[in-house]
Amino acid sequence: MKAAGTLALMGCLIAAVEPKLYTRCKLAKIFSRAGLDNYRGFSLGNWICMAYYESHYNTTAQTDLEDGSTDYGIFQINSYTWCRRAKLQEKNHCHVACSALITDDLTDAIICAKKIVKETDGMNYWQGWKKHCEGKDLSEWKKGCEVS
Repeated sequence: MKAAGTLALMGCLIAAVEPKLYTRCKLAKIFSRAGLDNYRGFSLGNWICMAYYESHYNTTAQTDLEDGSTDYGIFQINSYTWCRRAKLQEKNHCHVACSALITDDLTDAIICAKKIVKETDGMNYWQGWKKHCEGKDLSEWKKGCEVS
């Protein structure tokens, strides 16, 4: 009986760390409802394209960088400037824990991404966007998706 309880608990813990991989159309709907379509002049296609090249739509993506900081979540938001890790003193301009950027609830990540676009040079913050999305026809990114 004790072994069964332990196995059940382990199953719950493993399930808790499973990454949430959104589909392109599901993200299009979430991003549209969050007001990202044409936010600061950037179409929905820009946001979907950027999220793909930054994290492949993985909400739990984390990338450790050479400077000791980490990029978090679907938008790969950096810990040094934009969010707070428990043990280090970062700038935390988004006033959010980095752990809040790697959950299935994209609210904090979207709010922070909007702040980044507003307070920096638009979407130039994201190298994935600059390399793969900037200046391209991005209409295909939302093609076939029902957005409201």
